[in-house]
Amino acid sequence: VYGPAGRPDMSIFRFVRWVFEGQPVEIYGDGNQERDFTFVDDIADGTVRALRPLGYATINLGSDAPVSIREVIGLVEKFTGKRAKTVHTPAHPSDVKATWADISAAGKLLEWRPRVDISEGVRRTVEWYRENRALASSLAVPR
Repeated sequence: VYGPAGRPDMSIFRFVRWVFEGQPVEIYGDGNQERDFTFVDDIADGTVRALRPLGYATINLGSDAPVSIREVIGLVEKFTGKRAKTVHTPAHPSDVKATWADISAAGKLLEWRPRVDISEGVRRTVEWYRENRALASSLAVPR
């Protein structure tokens, strides 16, 4: 989950901050691993829809469109207008090549689909960072 006022320990917030502030962007492995990043507004919408009395079911919320770490960093570069200074470190041995949420139950039971694609979500996140830079740049971001 990512978006405006997001957790500073999550990758997209970290990438935005590091690129914006001219700090090295740490990439584990080659950056081709894919993640199912989901914008916070979509998660909030799905969570509210799940409050309906439907009984018990496992329902995944996700973007249904995994993107590579390299692609996300490219979007951050595009919307910040700055080049990332990337540093590659070895991939963690337990890291997976891709995550992809099966959101079919969310569609059937909640009539839910994500609305914000990765490009628009990163744009909004960068915009929030720019508007709240004093606060955002003061938050501790673990390496």
